[in-house]
Amino acid sequence: MDQSDTFPVKLYVYDLSRGMARQLSPLMLGKVLEGIWHTAIVIHGREYFFGGQGINSCPPGGTPLGEPDSIVDLGRTEVPAELFTDYLASLAESTYSGDKYNLFEHNCNSFSSELAQFLTGRKIPSYITDLPSDILSTPFGQALRPFLNSFSINPGGSNMNGQQ
Repeated sequence: MDQSDTFPVKLYVYDLSRGMARQLSPLMLGKVLEGIWHTAIVIHGREYFFGGQGINSCPPGGTPLGEPDSIVDLGRTEVPAELFTDYLASLAESTYSGDKYNLFEHNCNSFSSELAQFLTGRKIPSYITDLPSDILSTPFGQALRPFLNSFSINPGGSNMNGQQ
């Protein structure tokens, strides 16, 4: 199979804290966090992510977050756009509807990891998916949990269910 039969899969990584996590985490958590990560999968010319409004998409780098802090090459996939769109629609109706969003357990990073697994057979880097447990393992994280559980991240884009 040559490369014309496959499609590149990229992970866009954004630091929602814009560098503040690195500065404040030692004081607040007693450990250094490099960032508060929001991720999205870029494939077939679109950026796909999950937030409080469900599954959304936009042109790559087209959210109010701007350009990603880093881009991880996840490899290539044989999954064509039509099959991928059908897969997203099924996720939007089930596991990744907006009401299922949870900042710690079921967020943009778990969505990105599931998409990466479907497309490439590999998950996203663990330093991203382990972040919630790293935070919750601290007394400060446990104290903030009730407050943070009410948060939902929604960086814009068009919703898979037609909502904005």
